[in-house]
Amino acid sequence: MKALEYARAHQDEFLAELKEFLSIPSVSTQPEHKPDIEHAAVWLRDRLLAAGFPRAEVMPTQGHPVVYAEWLAARPQAPTVLTYGHYDVQPPDPLELWNTPPFEPTIVGDDIFCRGASDDKGQLYIHVKVVQAFKETVGALPVNVKCIFEGEEESGSPSLEPFIREHTDLLAADVAVISDTHILGKDTPSIVYALRGLAYVEVEVTGPDHDLHSGIYGGAVHNPINALCTMIARLQGESGHIAIPGFYDDVRELSPEERIELAKVPFERETWLHEAGVKTDWGEPAYTIVERTAARPTLDVNGIWGGYIQPGAKTVLPSKAFAKISMRLVPDQESAEITRLIRNYLTEIAPPTVNVEVHDLHSGEGAIVRRDSPAMKAAFRAYAEAFGKEPVFVREGGSIPVVAAFQKALGIETILMGFGLPDDRLHSPNEKFHLPNFYKGIETIIHFMAFLGE
Repeated sequence: MKALEYARAHQDEFLAELKEFLSIPSVSTQPEHKPDIEHAAVWLRDRLLAAGFPRAEVMPTQGHPVVYAEWLAARPQAPTVLTYGHYDVQPPDPLELWNTPPFEPTIVGDDIFCRGASDDKGQLYIHVKVVQAFKETVGALPVNVKCIFEGEEESGSPSLEPFIREHTDLLAADVAVISDTHILGKDTPSIVYALRGLAYVEVEVTGPDHDLHSGIYGGAVHNPINALCTMIARLQGESGHIAIPGFYDDVRELSPEERIELAKVPFERETWLHEAGVKTDWGEPAYTIVERTAARPTLDVNGIWGGYIQPGAKTVLPSKAFAKISMRLVPDQESAEITRLIRNYLTEIAPPTVNVEVHDLHSGEGAIVRRDSPAMKAAFRAYAEAFGKEPVFVREGGSIPVVAAFQKALGIETILMGFGLPDDRLHSPNEKFHLPNFYKGIETIIHFMAFLGE
């Protein structure tokens, strides 16, 4: 109760610090923001020290730095919690679609608008303030806490897994906790217990060794764009079934119990269609929309280009065509194997008139965690206590590769305790974070640590 009372009494102070954090344009994908990344890392380290961590430091990697902190003075036999988050953010583009400047935190009603507000600075900062609330009142935490905050999540985390492998002793813990997901609604808490993985490739199709006049060569030289479109059409059936041989071999099917649990997720089809801006849904008819978007593998063309795309006409037969293709994977599917399968299939179905290369751009593994572990039970109780309503267990369609990395390198499971909302506009203009959830998040994690340390 003392920690909770402290957190409630210092909300204005916490908000002022969050606004300062959000104002740092720590965009990891753009080299010109490297000084901002370094500024954010140092700022975060200093706030961790001020919150009561006796050790907090900025640790170099091959890319952007990791911020590490620890407090390890809990009672004997108390569990150790490894908290993960990321202080980097997506680029704010397109700037003209923002209602307010993307790095000037602006409060409208109960929401704070800024790039990184929900993904992930606002949610990350919850954990810093929890430690401060315990330290300033009780003087100690009910559990040991380690923090690893990275600066490359929005650019694929290329340095994170090597860092984890090189520092397994430093990062050893009993359970990991991540706040980088959302709940179902303001008054409907939920816990994500499964994530999809990702295999992302770029396909390059080459025909002639230079662009040709379509009037002179058209009809006798195979257009690489036409060939690429034909190949893409063969990747998937009309109802969403993926035609790549072997693609479904390792898919873990939903159990009857999971389908019952997912059916509890509040869902209104017409509202969903309106939010998506589509006339009707599409996909595997044997599965509900909730199941398709969270628990089934997918294949999507994320971009396709080639030839002349500027205003006006140019009758060119292009030398090359390109496409970016992502596949969301469910637990037990391995990204390297799926990448191998699509490479082999595209090579097999390519006509002899073109050459095909498939480049691996990004990958990550899916994960599923137990719903009956002590940490998960503590999280369940914590949400119920803070929100006054028991959380719903859900599966998440997105990917957080570090969950699988923690399982593989550290042998620990991760509890995903998110506090965002579905309409937070992650990666889009006008990203926001619902401030009542910022404060409720702090209270939820206080409860979680207390219950876990019992």
